[in-house]
Amino acid sequence: MAQKEYRTIQGIKGPLVFVEKTHAVGYGELVDLKLPDGSERRGQVLDTSDDSVVVQVFEGTDGIDNDKTTVKFLGETIKFGVSKDILGRVFSGAGTPIDGGPEIIPDDYRDILGAAINPYSRASPHDFIQTGISTIDGNNSLIRGQKLPIFSGSGLPHNDIALQVARQAKVRGGDEQFAVVFAAMGITNEEAKKFMNEFERTGALKRAVIFQNLADDPAVERLLTPRLALTAAEYLAFDLGYHVLVIFTDVTNYCEALRQIGAAREEVPGRRGYPGYMYTDLASLYERAGVIKGKKGSVTQFPILTMPGDDITHPIPDLSGYITEGQIVISRELHRKGVYPPINVLPSLSRLMNAGIGGSKTRDDHKKVSDQCYALYAEGRDLRGLVAIVGKDALSKRDLQILEFADRFEDAYVRQGIDDDRSIEDTLDVAWNLLAEVDESILTRIDQETLDAWHPARRAAA
Repeated sequence: MAQKEYRTIQGIKGPLVFVEKTHAVGYGELVDLKLPDGSERRGQVLDTSDDSVVVQVFEGTDGIDNDKTTVKFLGETIKFGVSKDILGRVFSGAGTPIDGGPEIIPDDYRDILGAAINPYSRASPHDFIQTGISTIDGNNSLIRGQKLPIFSGSGLPHNDIALQVARQAKVRGGDEQFAVVFAAMGITNEEAKKFMNEFERTGALKRAVIFQNLADDPAVERLLTPRLALTAAEYLAFDLGYHVLVIFTDVTNYCEALRQIGAAREEVPGRRGYPGYMYTDLASLYERAGVIKGKKGSVTQFPILTMPGDDITHPIPDLSGYITEGQIVISRELHRKGVYPPINVLPSLSRLMNAGIGGSKTRDDHKKVSDQCYALYAEGRDLRGLVAIVGKDALSKRDLQILEFADRFEDAYVRQGIDDDRSIEDTLDVAWNLLAEVDESILTRIDQETLDAWHPARRAAA
């Protein structure tokens, strides 16, 4: 049955068109708008009431005429055509191929709205993903099926870290298929070129699916980009058996688009002008990560968000922290020192780390070494403040060793090259070399059996 075209537009505001309701329409339903010049635009139902429908227009509302533009409700939601051929391809933020490659012949069409994984169907995440970055692998391990965001600030190298993780991330052991879905939201043309050059330079593109929403693209499209990426990831994971790492950058741009749409709808604003439903909206994205019982693949999320004013209490990082399983915090202080990657292990946390390390997954000494490094580095950072007041001469021999450990920890463990892909064994060995430079009596977090087995001095003697 052919859909009818209506000329019932009541008003236009920003990217939204308000249409008089003529028949029952559903949330998320696709809409075709035909302009007086014959051009067509695509929209989506954002809200519906008894007498009106709010339509968000993806390409913007310039040129839309209240009297002459026709509106047609299509009776279906936005779907993304999926097949194994999406690997190695680059799409716009609206899901259109932009890499000049051939059209993709889909095996299936999937609704991009998706749904959170049913808690009853979830399997507990327990498999380690090696990123090659010591501060993540050693102290805040990423586990398959986890959602572990990066909290960063403006001007910090979070995108470089994201690219490094995208290039280097791998599932240890066996020959399991691994893929990366990279969704960039609100980025500049310069950033987009950098991303593409890096993927092509390292050959990582062949196992990646990339979605790009540029800063000058419509804000409405920004709301689609992460959902398209997750739809692609879910297909690769749960239909084809891939272990998929989904990287979002930048979630803050996504939330700004939510705020812009909310303002256009004249919604009552919540904290700092963001919509009151932002928590629910973010949860609808984050909760699509996980492992499903009986399915071979997994979806792991690594979202990146920049904290306005480096404020970790800002609504975006604050709400994300409630939903996700930890955070990786980028330090402006370390960045100023020239340390890359400038990850501060002290406020960083991976709540699922203990489930995916130790034994055959990483190494028996992993947890103890991580705890000991954390404790000594935290104490060393505190001692720096004390030295600024009383000077080094007032410190005991023990305190001096811990103070020096903190400096060496940043220089040898935290600092690594942008192409330095450390195995977890290399990471733990670097940590042991640092721990070997302090008296064993200071290593209170490591038991005697572990010291005997892994301390460099004992191993050399053996």
